Amino acid sequence: MRPASQASTRCPLTTTTTTETTETTATKPRERLRLVKTADSCATRTNHQRIIRQVIGLFAKPSWLFGLTIHLVLLLIVLPRDVAGGAYERALLNKLLANYNTLERPVENESEPLQVKFGITLQQIIDVDEKNQILTTNAWLKLEWTDYNLQWNESEFGGVKDLRITPSKLWKPDVLMYNSAEEGFDGTFQTNVVVTHNGSCLYVPPGIFKSTCKIDIAWFPFDDQHCEMKFGSWTYDGNQLDLVLNSKEGGDLSDFIMNGEWYLIGMPGKKNTIIYQCCPEPYVDITFTIQIRRRTLYYFFNLIVPCVLISSMALLGFTLPPDSGEKLTLGVTILLSLTVFLNLVAESMPTTSDAVPLIGVTILLSLTVFLNLVAETLPQVSDAIPLLGTYFNCIMFMVASSVVLTVLVLNYHHRKPDNYEMPNWTKSVFLQWLPWILRMDRPGKKITRKTILMSNRMKELELQERSSKSLLANVLDIDDDFRHISGQTTAYSTNNMRAEYSRYGTPMTQRPATVEETSASLPLSGTQRELHTILKELQFITSRMKKSDIESEVISDWKFAAMVVDRFCLIVFTLFTVMATVAVLLSAPHIIVQ
Repeated sequence: MRPASQASTRCPLTTTTTTETTETTATKPRERLRLVKTADSCATRTNHQRIIRQVIGLFAKPSWLFGLTIHLVLLLIVLPRDVAGGAYERALLNKLLANYNTLERPVENESEPLQVKFGITLQQIIDVDEKNQILTTNAWLKLEWTDYNLQWNESEFGGVKDLRITPSKLWKPDVLMYNSAEEGFDGTFQTNVVVTHNGSCLYVPPGIFKSTCKIDIAWFPFDDQHCEMKFGSWTYDGNQLDLVLNSKEGGDLSDFIMNGEWYLIGMPGKKNTIIYQCCPEPYVDITFTIQIRRRTLYYFFNLIVPCVLISSMALLGFTLPPDSGEKLTLGVTILLSLTVFLNLVAESMPTTSDAVPLIGVTILLSLTVFLNLVAETLPQVSDAIPLLGTYFNCIMFMVASSVVLTVLVLNYHHRKPDNYEMPNWTKSVFLQWLPWILRMDRPGKKITRKTILMSNRMKELELQERSSKSLLANVLDIDDDFRHISGQTTAYSTNNMRAEYSRYGTPMTQRPATVEETSASLPLSGTQRELHTILKELQFITSRMKKSDIESEVISDWKFAAMVVDRFCLIVFTLFTVMATVAVLLSAPHIIVQ
């Protein structure tokens, strides 16, 4: 056993010094701290001496204990240093936070603003909710400021250069995101504040930020979006707290994770000084603008290409013959199939975005089955119409017009001469000039400009010739021959009858008599009656044949007019579809972004 006197004289100088200066250092924190350091040093030296004696004693023991002893020695040598470092930090924390006030703005001069450097590191774009106009991002904030109350000399505290302190025990700037859409408004996680010996404080809270973003759908799906994240102090004005952008390039994108739907263009930052109506003091904010561009490959191959194919099928409907009975069915089916694509677009449109339909589009939609579907998804406030919506509306207008014109074609094709007589302007437009422009020929008739003029001239001459003939001459050209045969037998009776009529003051007309008038006024022989009966039968047969020919020609004219309308619609709608598709693609800022 070691004598007690030896233990009591382990550190005589330190003990004496501690005893003598107890009262004099009661009011001096630094002297008290020095004494604590001396006592710790003395205890450490005593532990070292004890360890050395134990090691010397182990050399006399068996060798199997030697390796274990070496490990214990190394462990005990390192352990006292950690204990000493922990004591320094504890003493430093006690010193710094003893009289610290978390409500005090840490400035030496109250008239000067506290400068806070602010930055952001964007990690990921989680979601862009177009319907609710909310941008969800994963980001780290970075705030740096200097607290003059948190300064110390690192040599006095065992070389401690920095500390990690809970933010609730320190003053920190009340910087919030102004345009936050979070339910709790602040979506950051409270992390420790790193405090260095010169008073510099670094606060890097990560968080999931939900910010409001005005979605511009004018060029959807070839659109770019600029979403702002506005940060500023909630209570301190610019005279008390001055926010400074820590990087001229804006946000830090070095650790950004790519998004599958959006391509990040950049994230510039800007410092703004604004005087609000409520307060005369200027307020400073830092606004970061997240510039993103939609990746259009998905929309191009899943919306635009199928729409073009469906519209081309509508064009093929004009090539079907009207007798097939499927023209109208095909048009209506194509019109209904567009509802699927319109529904896909409508689901992506923001319900409160700044886009409103044009009056022409509203009228079109009111005439189609899309009214109820589109009315539920149309934005309530707007100043633009989405590009894809414009293209779809053009295609819908084309398909709807094709259905209407298909009805017209079928109406023309099935018209009968008993109910409809083709007007002259219809004959001129659909049977002459429009076929000539479209390079169409009727079977057995070659339509040229010369034949059109000759046909019009022949019709005029035919009308003049028919007006100069008798009724029988218009039906059969043997009327003159019959009058020549019967003229010799009836000349005498006719002259006597003219004399009798003149005697009573009733003059007879000099017009040539017809067969009916002659047979009614003169006695006929048996042969003449038979000839008259045969003539009447011939008149009936020829009139029926001519009427049948006229009806067949009128039906053929209506069918040919239907073919002309079909060809005209095919050409016009093909040009319209191609021009609309090219115009939409060329007007877009960019077409395909991978």
